[in-house]
Amino acid sequence: MTRVKRGTTRIKSRRNTLKQAKGYRFGRSKKVRQAHEAIAHAGVHAFGHRRKKKKDFRRLWQVKINAATREYGNISYSQFIFMLKQKGIGLDRKSLADLAENNPEIFKKVLEKVK
Repeated sequence: MTRVKRGTTRIKSRRNTLKQAKGYRFGRSKKVRQAHEAIAHAGVHAFGHRRKKKKDFRRLWQVKINAATREYGNISYSQFIFMLKQKGIGLDRKSLADLAENNPEIFKKVLEKVK
């Protein structure tokens, strides 16, 4: 069997690991073992937080819609969503929040249509 020297591949592996850990604090960005451990933990958190991000955005949209409904129509968020469903208006929370923030006049029209 032929002899395999791992010098270049080892350096390449180390360089890639440290490149991934760029911006980490203290030894995690300089020492390979600590960097490897930090990358592993970061991957776990990234996986979970991709799911959490969706919940966070939905909460943000609810807050924006609630603020707009109270300002323009003097009704609560839950009442507004209930009336939307009764009238059969199929706007989702993301688009409603965008209307409330960027196009308040259109959001007022939606509110009037719902009432």
